[in-house]
Amino acid sequence: MPDRTKHDVVRGRGHPSLAALILAATAGFGAAHEVGAQATPDAPAGAAAVLFTNATIVDGTGAPGYAGDLLIEAGRIAAVGAPGSIDAPPSAERRDLSGLVLAPGFIDIHNHSTTRLFDSPLATTQLAQGITTLVVGADGSSPWAISDYLGRIDELRPTVDVATLVGHGTVRGAVLEDEYRRTATDAEIADMTVRVERGMREGAFGLSSGLEYDPGFYSSTGELIALARVAADHGGFYMSHMRDEEEGLLDAVDEAIRIGREAGLPVQISHIKAGNASVWGRAPDVLERIREANEAGLDVTADQYPYAAWQSGLAIVVRSRMFSNPDSVAKGIEAAGGGSRLQIVAFEPEPELNGLRLDEIARLKEMTEVEAYMWIMENGGSGLIGHTMNEDDVDTFMASEWVMTASDGGVRSAHPRGAGTFPRVLGHYARERGVLTLERAVARATSMPARRLGLTDRGVLRAGARADLTIFDPERVIDRSTFDDGTRQATGIESVWLGGVETWSAGEPTGARPGRALRRPG
Repeated sequence: MPDRTKHDVVRGRGHPSLAALILAATAGFGAAHEVGAQATPDAPAGAAAVLFTNATIVDGTGAPGYAGDLLIEAGRIAAVGAPGSIDAPPSAERRDLSGLVLAPGFIDIHNHSTTRLFDSPLATTQLAQGITTLVVGADGSSPWAISDYLGRIDELRPTVDVATLVGHGTVRGAVLEDEYRRTATDAEIADMTVRVERGMREGAFGLSSGLEYDPGFYSSTGELIALARVAADHGGFYMSHMRDEEEGLLDAVDEAIRIGREAGLPVQISHIKAGNASVWGRAPDVLERIREANEAGLDVTADQYPYAAWQSGLAIVVRSRMFSNPDSVAKGIEAAGGGSRLQIVAFEPEPELNGLRLDEIARLKEMTEVEAYMWIMENGGSGLIGHTMNEDDVDTFMASEWVMTASDGGVRSAHPRGAGTFPRVLGHYARERGVLTLERAVARATSMPARRLGLTDRGVLRAGARADLTIFDPERVIDRSTFDDGTRQATGIESVWLGGVETWSAGEPTGARPGRALRRPG
């Protein structure tokens, strides 16, 4: 397929400052304004009139917090102002938020609660983090058909609003089936574009890829550009788990930016990291590439979870996919820093091994680390938490204006990010360590993902916006989940509201389930 560049449709051309972009979101950001209006459900039943007083208002723009009051009515923010300045109706409930922060509801742009919401519609660990909207379908794997999934979410009525992306791996697998270990033909790529077109028309917000995973691992850059152009035609964005977060990190960043440039759409780099010792200290180089891309008129951002360890499948350790080749396995384990850095999870044949490191399993089984790896793979493989990152790189990405917060977790995630991401940024990185300000931490969780999604009805506290609110104690908010207890509930989130309905209070769900599916107009 011939290359073509759609510079004119790349959002952020001439790229204003991040602050300007956030402020633009309060009044509508280009064509995204209609998206916000159409994608949002009507006010949920039970939406109350409530006057919140004496709050520290952190509005999501990154501006300094201030003392103020906020009134919600009919599922919307009716007024925001100085203490005592709002004339609330006599019937409105009054809530004194002295000592608490009032912020927009948090938006998790990379969440894996896709099917688990149907077993856990209260989404307790998500509410305990202040999440009101989450996006599934990342890493190239999405529900299908999109319309069916979103219809099921509407019927479920969870405690959060749910949006989805269309997964490159999902459509590639449907077209190539068992023959995915090769480059796709032009006819097969054309078939994939039809499927992406369908997904976008049914309400997906963009195209995601998972290029370290099958079947996306075998795709060409040209294939991805062709599919991304379809998402661009519908105002979507391209989100990528890149091909390599370790030795090939910088080349992978270049590829993601190229796809955005040639397809003509914004780029979101998933869970940005320097994944092992071979690229420790390269975070500034990654951010420099993102800065240059934005200055050149592209729209490139990233998201990050606040932990120095990742979660994936054990297979990812051996990049050659030669799992039964001892030399390839040994090379992969060495690059990760040894078996002591590889924590096995979700190994079904012997669940008592879950939580142990590969070196511990090798000793228990009287094997070498290479033999233990091969044995696990021969028995179906396992999940993996890789303790291979560097805290300095995490800090560097955390402080960047181009990076927002996302969990890459969700309901019942084994990794602590599934239950702790947003409170950890607020508590550990902002309050305890000062890596970023409280206001910046809130903006990373609210206006930044809202802008990337094109949603102008949430993400900033302003009159007329949807009444999605998170209220937290800035002195107590913190994650409590660990690598041994990944689902332990965070603390310090006092109250959460979705569309004017309180879903979280006093450390537990209220039982209200006002959540709906969000659909990007096709």
